[in-house]
Amino acid sequence: MRGRRHNRPVSAAENDTNGTPAGPRPEPIRFFGTTWVDHSGGYTGRRIGVAVGSLAAAAAACFVLRIAYDGLRIADVGSFVSLLMVVMFAICSALAFRHTWSAFATRPDPDRQASLRGLLAIGFVGSLLAYFLRTFTEAPGEKLRRAEYEKAREDYEKRTTRRSGNPSKKRRRS
Repeated sequence: MRGRRHNRPVSAAENDTNGTPAGPRPEPIRFFGTTWVDHSGGYTGRRIGVAVGSLAAAAAACFVLRIAYDGLRIADVGSFVSLLMVVMFAICSALAFRHTWSAFATRPDPDRQASLRGLLAIGFVGSLLAYFLRTFTEAPGEKLRRAEYEKAREDYEKRTTRRSGNPSKKRRRS
């Protein structure tokens, strides 16, 4: 009995001796990981890279759409079909921009997201432009993730704080 320990061995994940705080972990953001929490690890460079990349991708997409439009014009499908294609891409891009922009502030409904998948695929230029504009203020979705993370940390702190004082001296309700 002398050599036995009364405590069970605790894993590194449970003990967390590597310097990271216990409690909820921040959710990573695409292209940023968890650098958005304390703006470290090249956060500014990543924001610049995402802005340049999304703008370049939007420009390339517009170039491809222009080639498609020229193909319709060469095929002589008529002005109505050409106009219909331009209006369709413009409307779908505007709707995709609005949906992407609102997804940075609130979590989108998964069922609605699934039903809009086709529309968002057609209006991908709008989503790319929303990404481009959002990177000027923050990592896209950072404000939402920060609010959720702070709430989770606050809830964790409330659960783990210890009561002070002697519990036997607590006044009983009558």
